[in-house]
Amino acid sequence: MIEPNGPGFPPAELRIATDGDMRDLGRRLAALFRAGDLVILAGPLGAGKTTLVQGIGAGLGVRGPVTSPTFVIARIHPSLRGGPALVHADAYRLGSPAEVDDLDLDADTATSVTVVEWGGGLVEGLAQDRLDVSLTPLPGGDGDDEPRAVHLEGHGDRWADAAPMIMKDLAPRAV
Repeated sequence: MIEPNGPGFPPAELRIATDGDMRDLGRRLAALFRAGDLVILAGPLGAGKTTLVQGIGAGLGVRGPVTSPTFVIARIHPSLRGGPALVHADAYRLGSPAEVDDLDLDADTATSVTVVEWGGGLVEGLAQDRLDVSLTPLPGGDGDDEPRAVHLEGHGDRWADAAPMIMKDLAPRAV
């Protein structure tokens, strides 16, 4: 496993009220992303992981639609405006880092933003630095518009450098 470059940034918590707000968070995160970034998403079924990635895809300006890759394992969404592609993977059905290796996700890591749902403990070796995002449904709301807690934690120098932007650009808009 590749060890992070440096300290990253301390955990940050946001509260997101609706699916629309989750997509907006994804768009705002995408503005901070660059080629080579690895994002690992965690949370139970229905927590909003794919919804967040839809916002990331919109923010990156990639070809869509962005849908759950559960059954195809990984999808590559090329940029429509010359930026990095979005590699969207779902490690739910994978049992080991060796199975992740078989997908050759690392072939696209340097030129893409790679977002992996259910990737904790499996894909950390794809990049030296990473952003962990954990989504937790909260009580209240109705159906798809239930509130969610979003926990962000950066690992490595890349995210230590981005910490001021994360705190400035994301936290003030949290609901």
